[in-house]
Amino acid sequence: MMEEYDFSTGVRGKHYKSWRAGHTVVVTKAVGNIEQRHFTLQDGAVMLDPDLRARFPDSESVNMALRSLVQQG
Repeated sequence: MMEEYDFSTGVRGKHYKSWRAGHTVVVTKAVGNIEQRHFTLQDGAVMLDPDLRARFPDSESVNMALRSLVQQG
């Protein structure tokens, strides 16, 4: 990142709840056309809360933990 970018006042996770519900991206093309696209999570995709991401860095670790819980009970 360039030095003139100041992220010191940024808030981590500020928009994650609304991101889960889906988000709209508006693209203005060079010729003036405006295109809107709505994105949502793919079927089967899961978003981890910020406090769990450090413990479960990838899908393999999440699946192992869930399988362990299912086998226990």
